[in-house]
Amino acid sequence: MGDLSCYSAVERLCDGRALEIRALRPDDRERMLAAIDHTSAQSLYRRFFAAKRHFTDKEIAFFLNVDFREQVALVATADEDGEQAIVGGARYVATRPGQAEVAFTVIDEYQRRGIGAALVRHLVDIARAAGLTELTAEVLPDNAPMLKLFERAGLPLSSRREADAVHLVLRLT
Repeated sequence: MGDLSCYSAVERLCDGRALEIRALRPDDRERMLAAIDHTSAQSLYRRFFAAKRHFTDKEIAFFLNVDFREQVALVATADEDGEQAIVGGARYVATRPGQAEVAFTVIDEYQRRGIGAALVRHLVDIARAAGLTELTAEVLPDNAPMLKLFERAGLPLSSRREADAVHLVLRLT
């Protein structure tokens, strides 16, 4: 797939608006923080399993400094008043050979527009090209939209419900 740090593709939202799916860059700090500010407490809780609105410099550095080998991070950007704003993001982090854990977030205003599904498609393509065979995720049991996103990915899916999360495994082969 070439240099993933330069990854970029254009998708169309249901309403016809252009959506760029691209690699997260170190210079995205302000756009990423703005996206967090535009995300509800519930959506942030569903992503981080905690009421998380503020991040330490170390946490921000972890999110922004991606090696695109063991960790891949994509953002979805849309035009807002002439500026490209981050409206969603997805990442995977390798956990063992052939497997990585995935996480997704779409800011509330842009949810239910197909952005999560687009991010899944792109991340799955990248993961397959990298030789991964499984993507795993921990999802809160009440996060029905995320559970449906994985169910609709069109890949073999297994799930195991635990007390505080649903453990999902998407098979890529």
